[in-house]
Amino acid sequence: MISNDSHTIAFTEVDEANHPTATYVYSKTLEHLPRDKKKSRITGRVDVIHPSSKPHSWSLSSLSNLLIDVFLPSGYPHSVSNDYVSYQIFVGSPSLLYHKRRPRSYQRAEKSWDIFLDSLQAFSSSIAGLLSSRAVLQGVGVGNADASPTAALLLHILQDSSGRVATILFAHRVGTALEPECKMYRLAADVFNDAAMILDCLSPIIPAGVSRVTVLSTAGVLRALCGVAGGSSKASLSAHFSRWGNLAEVNAKDSSQETIISLIGMLVGSFVVSRVTSYTSTWILLVMLLTLHLSLNYAAVRSVQMTSLNRQRANIVFSTLLDSDPDLDIDDVNLTLQAHTKPKQTNVTQSKSQWHIPTPGQVSKQEKIFEADGVLRWISSAASTQYKLGFCRIGVSLEQFLAPSSSPHTESGSLSTPIPMSWLFALFESEDYLLFLHHDCKLWNAKILLKTSSTTRSQLKAWMHALLAARVLCLSAEKAEVQGDEAENEHIKDAISQTLTFLNSECRAGQYMSALTQAGWDINIAALETRSGRRVAYDY
Repeated sequence: MISNDSHTIAFTEVDEANHPTATYVYSKTLEHLPRDKKKSRITGRVDVIHPSSKPHSWSLSSLSNLLIDVFLPSGYPHSVSNDYVSYQIFVGSPSLLYHKRRPRSYQRAEKSWDIFLDSLQAFSSSIAGLLSSRAVLQGVGVGNADASPTAALLLHILQDSSGRVATILFAHRVGTALEPECKMYRLAADVFNDAAMILDCLSPIIPAGVSRVTVLSTAGVLRALCGVAGGSSKASLSAHFSRWGNLAEVNAKDSSQETIISLIGMLVGSFVVSRVTSYTSTWILLVMLLTLHLSLNYAAVRSVQMTSLNRQRANIVFSTLLDSDPDLDIDDVNLTLQAHTKPKQTNVTQSKSQWHIPTPGQVSKQEKIFEADGVLRWISSAASTQYKLGFCRIGVSLEQFLAPSSSPHTESGSLSTPIPMSWLFALFESEDYLLFLHHDCKLWNAKILLKTSSTTRSQLKAWMHALLAARVLCLSAEKAEVQGDEAENEHIKDAISQTLTFLNSECRAGQYMSALTQAGWDINIAALETRSGRRVAYDY
C-alpha cells in the first residue's frame, strides 16, 4: 500500500538556449513494508513530462531538428550573433525576424530551409570546380597518347611551388590587414578562386609550352591567395559570430556544412560534366555558376555587421556623430582662421541627447566592400552626401611622418623639415599621438604618429581628430584661399589646435567613446592599422 504525501518537487530541464526539454516531478511517498504493516519507508516517485510540442519519431520535424543539431552550433540562435543566419544563407531570412514569436519547432524547421539556401553558392562553386578540373586535365594531355606523365608531374610541381611562394609573400604583405578588412578579403578570396577557374578553363585553348604553363601557374598563385585571404578572414568572421566562447564549434559546424554541400555538389556535378561537353555550353554554364557564386557571396559579406571600427567604419561613425553634434558648427570657418579665439563653452550633457551614432547594422548597409586604403571620407547624414577629404596613415614611422616635405638625407645623416615639431610636441604633450596634415591636389593627407603609450581608444581619437581637421580645412579652403607655404602652415596649425581643443573640451572625446560602446561598438579592438605600425618615445 502506498500513501501519497503532499510534498512534491518539480524540475524543469532546459537546453543550451534555455528552451525546456522535459519536466521531472518528484513526489515523496510512504511505502508500508509487506511483512510488518506497522513499519514503512520513505520512497520517491519521479514523473517525466515532455513538452507537448515534441515531435514524434521519424517525423519531418524530427528530421529537421536532427539536421539543425548536426549543422548548426549548440544553443542556436542564442549562441551566435544576429547576422550569422544572414551570412550563412547570403540573403535575409524571415526566420531571423520572427524567431522570438514563433514556436520553437517551427523556428527549427525554418532553419533547415536556411541550410538549403546556404548550399546554393557552395553548390555552384563545386560544379564550376569540376568543369575547371576537367579543363586542366585536358590541358596537361589526358586522352592524348603523346602526353608525358613526367611533364604533367613537373607542371604540378611548378604550380605548387609558385603557389607556396605566393602564399608567403601575400601573407607578409597583407597579414596585418586581414582582420581589420576581413569582409573585403573574404569576398576577394572568392574572386581569386573564380578567376583561377576561368584560367583553368582557358588552358586547353592556350598553345602548349610556356604560355600554357604561365596560365596554369597563375591559376595556382590565385588559389594560393584565395587560401590565405579566405582562411584568415573566415577565422575573423567566426570569432565575430561566436557569442558563448564557442569559436571552435562554430568553425567545426561550418566545416560540416561545407563538407555535405560539396559532396552533393560533386555528385550532381558528375552528372553535369558528363552531359555538358561542348566548348560553348561549358563556358555558358561556367559563367552562370560563377556569377551566382559571387553574387551570393557578395550578399553574404554585406549582411555581416562587424562591431569593430576599421578605417571605413570609423569614417562613417565619426562623421555622422560629429555632424549631429549641435555644439560643432562645422561650416564656421572662423574655427580655424582665428587661432587665438577660444571656442564657446558648451554643455556636453545637454547636447548628448542629440548625438546620432549609427549602429553596426546601419553602418553595414553603408560601407563598401572594396574601399581605398586609408581614405578620409565625410558622410553627411543631413544632406545624404559623401565628401572625399583625402587620405590618412596611422602608425607611421618618424621618417614617414616628416616626408614628403622633408629634404633628402645629407652626408651627415640629418634632414630638415618645415613641420613644426616643437610646436606639435607641446600641443600633443598630454596626448598619445601626434597629427599633422599637408595639402596635395585639393586633398588633405594626414599622418598620425603614435606614441608608445597609445591605446585603441587613443588611436580612435587620433583618427577622429584627423577626419575633423581635414573636413574643416576642406571647407575653409573653399571659402578662403591661403597664399604661401608659411601661411598654409599657420592655417593647418590653427585647424589642428582648434579641433583638438574642441575634442578635449569637457572630456568630449571620452564621452564620444562611451556613447559608441552603448551603441554596440567594441572600441577595444584595434582595427585601424592595416600595416605593421611604429611607435615613438621621446624626451622633451
